[in-house]
Amino acid sequence: MRNDYGSALRAFHAIARHGSFTHAALELEVSTSALSQTISQLERRVGVRLLQRTTRNVGLTEAGKEFLERVSPALEEIDDAVENLRQHGERPGGTLRLTVPQSILPSLIGPMLADFLREYPQIRLDLRVDSGLNDLVSDGLDAGIRLGEKVQRDMVAIPLGGPTRSVVVGAPAYFAAHGKPKHPRDLQAHRCVRFRFSLNASAYRWEFAERGRWFQVDVDGPLVTNEHSIALRAVLDGVGLWHVLERYAREHIKAGRLETVLDAWLPPYDGFYLYYPSRRQLPPKLRVFIDFLRVRLRADAPAKSERSARR
Repeated sequence: MRNDYGSALRAFHAIARHGSFTHAALELEVSTSALSQTISQLERRVGVRLLQRTTRNVGLTEAGKEFLERVSPALEEIDDAVENLRQHGERPGGTLRLTVPQSILPSLIGPMLADFLREYPQIRLDLRVDSGLNDLVSDGLDAGIRLGEKVQRDMVAIPLGGPTRSVVVGAPAYFAAHGKPKHPRDLQAHRCVRFRFSLNASAYRWEFAERGRWFQVDVDGPLVTNEHSIALRAVLDGVGLWHVLERYAREHIKAGRLETVLDAWLPPYDGFYLYYPSRRQLPPKLRVFIDFLRVRLRADAPAKSERSARR
């Protein structure tokens, strides 16, 4: 009898999800009478009623709810294992849904996209650019990239490139007209470009560190936006100062189009991580993306070290 539990658990799981014998039967491609008989047999074997049946709908008993919580993760693991096995030796395919912040697109994700899609033509990337926090499971996402401090504790997190740091930048024309702040508190007298990480979020309060302790400064200025390219254009045009990830402004700093201030109050901090739900087995499409990203990061590291040595 133990060999029959697999199909019975699938039947119970489908009915619980749909709240209907009819819809579950359509999914499983069996008749409603056969499905009803399978559940009746399961309930007799376990000695507990799992479903409450009425003429209009189907609900879970208290024991049924507890049972569903236990069997659902196991069934999902089995599905993942079968999918992994099916794709073993094949080119990974399907749609890979990722959420990434706009700040790393130019320096990390953007440069690798064409090469990745050429190497894995069966994979489609659904890239959602969003600097806010996302619930991967409820949003139907496979993985995300965020700063380490923003990644939930129940996620598997893979570091991408080590620590990072922020800078406060301004155009030479701005500093010629307004001078340079000597301390973060001096920012109250400066025009600043403020950034919000999502449409409904408050403007970001700039963060600094002094003697190992972080503190915030609530700046003011003529522009608030959630679009990095708009903020960057405004700063390059001398509108005001901007607190931003160094990697996003690095090329403009090296070219002399932007200058940094307050560097002593902006030490490195935990960098970016790729993260995904820990309860699910790693899909092949995500596994190859992670491997590709790691190879690209390792390839970039020697070049960065060489440039640092030359300076």
